[in-house]
Amino acid sequence: MARSWVAKVSRELLHKELGTYRQPRHGEFGNLNCLSSMLLRRFGSEVSASEQMNLIRQLREKTSAPIKDVKAALVSCNWDIEAAHKDLRKRGVVLASKKSSRTAAEGLLAVAQNDNRAVAVELNCETDFVARNDIFQYLASSLARVALSVESPVQQIQAAFPFGPEYLENMKINADHPKLCGEITVQNAVTEVAAMVGENVKLRRGFAMSRSSHGVISSYLHTSPQLGLGRIAGLVTLEVEDENAPLDALQRVGSSLAMHIVASKPLFLSKEFVSSEAIESERDVFKSQAESSGKSQMAIEKMVEGRMRKYFEEVVLLEQKFVMNDSVHVKSLLNDLSKEVGSSVKIGNFLRIEVGEGIQS
Repeated sequence: MARSWVAKVSRELLHKELGTYRQPRHGEFGNLNCLSSMLLRRFGSEVSASEQMNLIRQLREKTSAPIKDVKAALVSCNWDIEAAHKDLRKRGVVLASKKSSRTAAEGLLAVAQNDNRAVAVELNCETDFVARNDIFQYLASSLARVALSVESPVQQIQAAFPFGPEYLENMKINADHPKLCGEITVQNAVTEVAAMVGENVKLRRGFAMSRSSHGVISSYLHTSPQLGLGRIAGLVTLEVEDENAPLDALQRVGSSLAMHIVASKPLFLSKEFVSSEAIESERDVFKSQAESSGKSQMAIEKMVEGRMRKYFEEVVLLEQKFVMNDSVHVKSLLNDLSKEVGSSVKIGNFLRIEVGEGIQS
């Protein structure tokens, strides 16, 4: 008799919940015990402490949201985990929008490449703690893969191709992560991750580079938490005249040169790319410094020329001493490589980027 009364009350409450006096479909809410449990949660009755902790743990694992926000969402949704998840996502978009004006100068660079092309993408956050977060790193890697898949003018030209966030915002990511899954636009993915980690997360910029002839593209990432991620990136293309030349030696030297670029911070490929204004400006500074020494004009000219050589060694890649063997310059390294492969090898292009450079903290 008692069981019949519980079933009757449960059925009436269910009719109200469904908004119509239809019978639930077979298996729609499982057995009577499951139905009663659902109704208890729906209508605000007490949920046991152990079950509360279990629901908090599940939602925390699913969203990475702070425990305080997870519990608040569950309480406001009468401990319905799916409704609480939806509520957290809505709340997260609002919070992410509020945080978008905060400075985000930390983060990671993600590099993706194939035989002909390489891209580097910068994803920023506010703290290095978030940069170590698994979902943040997953997003950065996904953005680089999406950028690599996009056709761009750099495939027809030799120069590096810079692009801003608008270049990728509406592209789709097929996410496959416990906290971010399914097809989602880049813009929405960045917003969702910002909501999860509780910081301003921003896709700042990217660069793409391709080789224009037979050769290799090499990359190096410094302070790398995992493959394809780091705080400083160096990219370089090596190109060889003979299209039948083997590429093993180029790949070996290319990897070393990418590391050299990160360490030595060159600004120009060769002297020809240094503007005449920059050269004259440096020469004037060096001349003024030399004249203050009180030495003869001939000595002053020698001092100026010596300092100009030093200047070129600092900013011009081909003039720099090779960081892995400072007894040779980079141009000498290329000459030796050309002899090894039996054909002229040159650097097509290079790029060095660092997380947060140019951002005022």
